Amino acid sequence: MRHDRNEPQHALEQQLANTRIFEIAKDLGIKSKAIVEKCHAEGLPKDVIKNHMSTVSIGLEQTIREWFTVDDSANSSHTAVEQAEKVDISKVRETKKRTTKAKKVESDTDSDGDADTAIAIAPPPPAPAKATKAVKATPAQPMATKATAPKATAVKATATKATKATPAAPAPTPPPAAPAPVKIKAFHVPAGLSAHAPKLKEPDAPAARLAPAAKTTKPEQRIVRAPEPKITGPSKPPKMNVPTRPTATGPVGRQLEKKTQIKLSGPKVIRIEAAEHVEAPRRRPPRAGGYGGPGGGGGMPMEGRPPRGGGGGGNARRRDGGQRSGPDSGPGRGWTAADLAERDARLKQSGGYLKQQQMRMRSSANAAQTPAKIGGKVEIAAPFSIKDLSAATGVKGADIVKKLFMSGVMATINSGIDSEKAQEIMIDWDIELEVIEAKGAEEQVAEQFKARERKNEQARGPIVTILGHVDHGKTSLLDRIRKANVADGEAGGITQATSAFRVPVSLGDTEKFVTFIDTPGHEAFTAMRSRGANVTDIVVLVVAADDGVMPQTAESISHAKAAGVPIIVALNKIDKEQATEDNIQRIYGQLAEHGLNPTAWGGDTEVVKTSATKDIGIQDLLEILDLQAEILELKSDFSGQAQGTVIEARPEGGRGNVANVLIQEGELKIGDFIVMGRAFGRVRDITDDRGNKLKKALPPMPVQISGINSLPDAGDKFYCLGSLKKAEKAAAERRERERQALLAIPKLTLDNMFTQIADSELKEILVVLKADVQGSVDVLKSEIQKVGNEEVKVRVIHQAVGGITESDILLAEASKAIIIGFNVIANSKGRALAENKGVEIRNYQVIYHIVDDIKKAVEGLLSPDIREEVIGHAEVREVFKVSKVGTIAGCFVTDGTVQRDALIRVTRDGVVIENGRKLEQLKRFKDDAKEVRANMECGMKIIGYDDIKSGDVLECYKTIEVARTLDD
Repeated sequence: MRHDRNEPQHALEQQLANTRIFEIAKDLGIKSKAIVEKCHAEGLPKDVIKNHMSTVSIGLEQTIREWFTVDDSANSSHTAVEQAEKVDISKVRETKKRTTKAKKVESDTDSDGDADTAIAIAPPPPAPAKATKAVKATPAQPMATKATAPKATAVKATATKATKATPAAPAPTPPPAAPAPVKIKAFHVPAGLSAHAPKLKEPDAPAARLAPAAKTTKPEQRIVRAPEPKITGPSKPPKMNVPTRPTATGPVGRQLEKKTQIKLSGPKVIRIEAAEHVEAPRRRPPRAGGYGGPGGGGGMPMEGRPPRGGGGGGNARRRDGGQRSGPDSGPGRGWTAADLAERDARLKQSGGYLKQQQMRMRSSANAAQTPAKIGGKVEIAAPFSIKDLSAATGVKGADIVKKLFMSGVMATINSGIDSEKAQEIMIDWDIELEVIEAKGAEEQVAEQFKARERKNEQARGPIVTILGHVDHGKTSLLDRIRKANVADGEAGGITQATSAFRVPVSLGDTEKFVTFIDTPGHEAFTAMRSRGANVTDIVVLVVAADDGVMPQTAESISHAKAAGVPIIVALNKIDKEQATEDNIQRIYGQLAEHGLNPTAWGGDTEVVKTSATKDIGIQDLLEILDLQAEILELKSDFSGQAQGTVIEARPEGGRGNVANVLIQEGELKIGDFIVMGRAFGRVRDITDDRGNKLKKALPPMPVQISGINSLPDAGDKFYCLGSLKKAEKAAAERRERERQALLAIPKLTLDNMFTQIADSELKEILVVLKADVQGSVDVLKSEIQKVGNEEVKVRVIHQAVGGITESDILLAEASKAIIIGFNVIANSKGRALAENKGVEIRNYQVIYHIVDDIKKAVEGLLSPDIREEVIGHAEVREVFKVSKVGTIAGCFVTDGTVQRDALIRVTRDGVVIENGRKLEQLKRFKDDAKEVRANMECGMKIIGYDDIKSGDVLECYKTIEVARTLDD
């Protein structure tokens, strides 16, 4: 970069401040990367010197030039300080590449024997320091050559080139960086050929290139290196070639006074590939069909037909009026496999109409048939949206939304859809939709336990469930077996909760353990009997010999058959006088009607005659139970994590929530993580049915465990898991499902609008239910809500296990409900609060007393029936019209009596013309009367009615309200 001192100072500073690294590198003939690396090595920040486009100040520019200048240490005028290692200029100097024009000149000189000999100029090598000093001290002189006197022309040309390429150095002070002189060597030419060489004019050196070298530079002035001569030869000097023929030496470079015509030329062809030999296609036989499609070459021309072109033959019509080629016109007759293969290859290379049409036909033929077109069975996982249903069945989502809209449901493509509604809609497309419910964490745990490996399988005792009608002696029979007296402690003399016992039974010299499950016999405990039948191995059906098969007996038979367990009949109370032989045979017939044929009649059902009070047949019953257990070959896994069924659950003081469970598989230990329905936790303690504490329990033991966070439902399965997190996840999923069920409110549609309006007119009895165990809560809620009809309903707004608390009373007050406690009471604070708030609390110990009272309350809210009672009839004999009074009917009472407060119905010729009228006045002669008996005359004035004629019959009647019952 040059600067003139005559320019203004600020312009010079602005120009110098914008000097970029690549410009300095270009002046010095080195790589920009070397300058950037050197600056980084000297400690300059990398954010200042980033790349070759970074700008430097004038001081830093001078320093960089001193770093990359080869100088003599003795006469050095450098002022820059270097901390890093010095840069090797020979390694970082940029090497010029040969240009295309130089290659062309070299090629031309080599190829033409009469042309001038080309002069190769080597790139300037890095000059040593002493040589640089010598050049600076002496003026520019033509360089000496080794040419002899006959080669004067070549020497002269060489000297001229050297004078042009080497600028004169200033005399006073050597510059910081001086370019090395370029040595030009001329080829040796024989003396005989110099005479024939044409005389070439020496090119004059341009004054612009030599002007900078002629100026005298002060010490502080920066000298810009003159441009290097253009190099037209290779990077290395070629070997000397002395030809045998005479050559002429010409000037280096083009002559300026001669205009050179620029010739445009393409790339030089250095090799020509031979065309691939393709055999000519065989001549095809005559066939039907049209021309080739666009983009594909035509076939062989046939006789009487012009050759087919490759470009637009597919759109041209045949001259002979033949058919147009296309996807519908298949291969003609006589086509061979090779012809078809060649045709397919042409079509693959083409992009015209024929290929596209063929691809469309092929895709439509191979398209998958969706269920929307062919019908069939489709499976989909719940829950799903309308979009998912459309993707699974192939039915358009808009069509499904339209169907829902026609049925009164507003939905969008992303809305969820009910499974039953989806199945109903898919019937229109002949699709059988099977909805697969998504498996939750609880179901996954159940499947995991079902598929587990049984490592320690051993024989176990049977689980026996006692079923039968209420008051047939089930608990008394079990008391006799376990030598206890539980029946006397039951309220009302009946069992009202499910319980389990493990009883040691002596059979000969051996003692075995049998687990008994006692269930209630009342009709309200249907769910309890069903749960007992589902967890048992053997069912003992107790039938009273003096009563026979009753409704709950038949129901118990149905539960046992549904569970698929064997049934043994215990004909109890055989010691009573009513247990005659005829009565026993009648009971056998009743059992046979329900599918239980006694062995005495040749059937397969064992019937054992027992008496719990007299201890008759108890040992025979136990022996039959043991025999049946051996036949069943009952086994369980006595190792691994435990699983089983919840029999009952209740809160207990000092222990918290307690669950009565029956172990069916595995080993239950203290500290196990357990999940049962909505409850989960860690087993804190284990007790047996007699209250003894245990450290572990094996199947089939009934035990009580504590440590769960809430009360599970009776009948829930329990599983012991490896971590508390898994148990909590399964329980949370169960609670969320129950919450969604409670919050599921049907949307208002045209179909249910009038139903909801009618429901708003219903009368309700709201109940807050509290009981001692969870099983009783479930049973009571189910039985209470069954009571009612279309006019009055009973709804349980809250149910829980435990005593009646203040929160229950406040809830009942806010909702105007009554509180029902089963085997629980309210504390003193609760009773006082209930009296102040006017809340009714009812306590019960017998379950059917609750049901009876609820029925009476419902019947009291039923609207009574209105009935009419006719009192008497009176015939109108004369009509009197009195001013300011109205019409007075003079009547004769034909039968009964006419009362003043009764209602009057006016009939004329047997037709009722007025009904529901009241009497304003009733007089006997001139006196007012309350009633007038038969065969007497009276005068009557009807309120607001004067259209009375002679001969009318006035019927006197009263309305009576009759209370209704639920049985009406």
